[in-house]
Amino acid sequence: MDKTMEKILKKPITATIVSIVFGFIVASVILSAAGYNPLAAFGALIRGTLGRPKYIANVLIKGTPIIITGLSISFAYKMGLFNIGAEGQYIVGTIAATMVGILCDLSAVLEIPLVILAGALAGGLYGGIAGYLKARFGINEVITTIMLNWIALYLCNFISQLPPFFKPGTTGTYAIHESGYTVLLSKWKTSEAAAEFMKKHPLIGDMMRTDLNIGIIAAVFLAVGLSFFLYRTTKGYELRAVGFNKDAAEFAGISVQKNIIHTMLIAGALSGLAAALNITGINPHNISHLAMFEQNGMNGIAVAFIAGASPIGCIFSGLLFGGLLYGGQSIQYEIGAPSEIINIMIGTIVFFVALTRILPALAERFVKRGESNA
Repeated sequence: MDKTMEKILKKPITATIVSIVFGFIVASVILSAAGYNPLAAFGALIRGTLGRPKYIANVLIKGTPIIITGLSISFAYKMGLFNIGAEGQYIVGTIAATMVGILCDLSAVLEIPLVILAGALAGGLYGGIAGYLKARFGINEVITTIMLNWIALYLCNFISQLPPFFKPGTTGTYAIHESGYTVLLSKWKTSEAAAEFMKKHPLIGDMMRTDLNIGIIAAVFLAVGLSFFLYRTTKGYELRAVGFNKDAAEFAGISVQKNIIHTMLIAGALSGLAAALNITGINPHNISHLAMFEQNGMNGIAVAFIAGASPIGCIFSGLLFGGLLYGGQSIQYEIGAPSEIINIMIGTIVFFVALTRILPALAERFVKRGESNA
């Protein structure tokens, strides 16, 4: 029995499940103390997430950018780097993708790759700044990326007000050209054939009336590709070796400085790619004046932690967050409870995930107790 318990407690998925359960328990206690029925609240959450096909589609849409920023943070973490700057890289990617999407009016075959590439390159270069400062001068990446986040925020507000991009009478830019949209079957959905099809198939029609786009498909491919890269390629082995032990890796002939820069370039590119896919896939396809961070990068940190820095795990933790963030609105609509309860749940889940070292300690106690009783 003790051996079985030890194996269960040492599995990473156990810590994640326990953390999620505690998140719901804490939320239940707070809801009860505030005079709300926890079961009614969670029922509203489930209905708001899975109640209709369009809700499911919107969960996928909401989860896509934080899956990819989660991949960005997970990738850097494998190298022993903490990429707090995913938010700034995401913003810079948004700026670049929007600028290119507005200035270039090409066919979809050229426009879409160009806009997405612009976002990825901008994010990569922005991440590379922190990587270079870390590799060349030993400056902690947490400090530099936090500062770069704020620079990105104000840079976005500055560029969005420039004449070529600013749309008069609004607080944002023009939308990118329609040829840059990646919404699934966007043109077909406006046709008579589509109207007839959706009338005959209301469930599919309900889902297709959303901004469901190629982003979620890209996120899954990126997660699988990143996992393959990290665990099946020589370069991936080098990066993980540096993350495990920099001194041993350097002794083995691996360039630590070069791999730090490469890691931050790739991590930044992933965040920028998430931004570009969001701009091309979701209305209004532009950027607005930012009063605060959009949290896509910050939520990616939580996604990466819950996933245990596993690329495949980021898919599931990102969808969990997407469901909580989108479905959580239903709690306020249906029972009047503040939607901030979702943020409390998320914070609690992340808090308990950060305490996952407790579980291996419990496993050791079970082993010692078993040995003493033998």
